[in-house]
Amino acid sequence: MESSKTLSLDTLVARFKDYISYDTQSDEDNDKVCPSTPGQMVLAKHLAEEFRAIGLTDVELDAHGYIMATLPATDDGKGKTVGFIAHLDTSPDAAGGPIHPQIVKNYDGGDIVLNENGPVVLSPKAFPELLDYVGQDIMTTDGTTLLGADDKAGLTAIVSAAEYLAKHPEIQHGKICIGVTPDEETGRSAALFDVEKFGAAFAYTVDGGAIGGLEYETFNAANPVITFHGRSVHTGDAKGKMLNALTLAAEWQSLLPAGEKPEYTEGYEGFFHVYKLAGGVETCTMHMLVRDHDRAKFEARKAFLDKLAAFFNERYGAGTVEITPHDVYYNMREKIEDGNLYVVELAKAAMRKAGVEPVISPVRGGTDGSQLSFRGLPCPNIFTGGLNYHGRYEYLPLPSLLAAGETVLHLMVDAGKGAQ
Repeated sequence: MESSKTLSLDTLVARFKDYISYDTQSDEDNDKVCPSTPGQMVLAKHLAEEFRAIGLTDVELDAHGYIMATLPATDDGKGKTVGFIAHLDTSPDAAGGPIHPQIVKNYDGGDIVLNENGPVVLSPKAFPELLDYVGQDIMTTDGTTLLGADDKAGLTAIVSAAEYLAKHPEIQHGKICIGVTPDEETGRSAALFDVEKFGAAFAYTVDGGAIGGLEYETFNAANPVITFHGRSVHTGDAKGKMLNALTLAAEWQSLLPAGEKPEYTEGYEGFFHVYKLAGGVETCTMHMLVRDHDRAKFEARKAFLDKLAAFFNERYGAGTVEITPHDVYYNMREKIEDGNLYVVELAKAAMRKAGVEPVISPVRGGTDGSQLSFRGLPCPNIFTGGLNYHGRYEYLPLPSLLAAGETVLHLMVDAGKGAQ
């Protein structure tokens, strides 16, 4: 299939608007059930019905909100089975609904007033990459919620490409597996994903950002929890007796390397990040992120925290500080470069067929593919077109959404027969 702009932009936009009409924020604090919020299951049921309606087979929605479906091969099974994965939840970092999308026609390069109450302005002064989309139609929110392109734009691209192929059985392609996951934004989505049942030889998450993005390097990631144990004594009689857990937490943060925080780092630079603090004088709990692309440096960062805890326990007494370790995912590059670089080359070729030049860069984060690659499913990440994820300044240039759909379509047709 040699084509560009095969898909209908109007269809893509309508499907995306449908998906974002569902409030599917996940809840990081609710780790007792999956999905962590009921809205995710509502959308999952809707998707399962849609998948059957457009001609996918073996559609299965499990009790945890995971969906698997198949687009049967039209090439007599000659090619390898390729998978495509997106997540249906949105970030809890900003309000998730109701979302009121608006389309800025033929963007002129100036400020975009999202909401006059405030006001809330999307400006190239704060977000200079906006100027890359002058002359294009751009979808935004009304400034009160996120948009949900992460990852409903990816979901839109996958479903739209699959629908096109289902309507055109004359196009030869291998078996295509489609997976939808809940709770990706909590870091738990890959935990219950059944790689063996999915059945793909390799896959792609469609969960990236700006047009052209192709990623197969992620952080190594740990989310340790640090607990500080103090002694609460009446303030009138506290001298020499009180040990304030909040003060301990403040001292801990002051001893972290000053320049190794997210707001000071980029590219391949790792960091320590304190993102949640709760408690009082007696007990205080700190949630941290530890990130680094280099595995040795990642392990050294965790060892540094262990040494810091030992220092506190020596200074203030045994048991003052406890670390609950939690490795979340590792850099998928280890697995992709171990005989699987062909999956990256296939993605490059598909992008170029769609008129997009690949932009390969490390992810300063992780994807479902990070964990899945270590479980035997090589799984790079490709762009959706969205920008400024996880906040009210999120936006989606519509030509980028179309390009994402076209890229997925070309991959669906060519990847199976191009695999080594």
